[in-house]
Amino acid sequence: MEKEIKILLVDDEADFLQPMAFWFQSKGYSTVTATSGEEAIQKVKEENPDIIFLDLNIPGMDGIQTLKKIREFNKNLPAIIVSAYIDPIKMKEAEPYHISGVFYKGRTLEEGLALLESVLRRHKKLQKEE
Repeated sequence: MEKEIKILLVDDEADFLQPMAFWFQSKGYSTVTATSGEEAIQKVKEENPDIIFLDLNIPGMDGIQTLKKIREFNKNLPAIIVSAYIDPIKMKEAEPYHISGVFYKGRTLEEGLALLESVLRRHKKLQKEE
């Protein structure tokens, strides 16, 4: 039996976070949620997720700062940046932290699922090649 894939969803907006978590659960994935960068870092350490959907604009420690901290102890966790609008300067800032994809708020949940599955397939292939 294949291991259940665990997704960490990080966003401070409950009206985005809850439907996203429910959607992924309905598709057979396990979800863990966090509403801040600090909480996300703790969840990565405690829950060992397979992938993270990380909001770029969370209050306090933003998504890039959060990812930078996560990369200090977990270099391989696939990270998908989530945002309503992606600032090109912010994306340039995020490049060194190995982003696996971008999910724009306002896109359909089906598009989020397709992105998730694509990143997981690509990541699995990379792990086999190492």
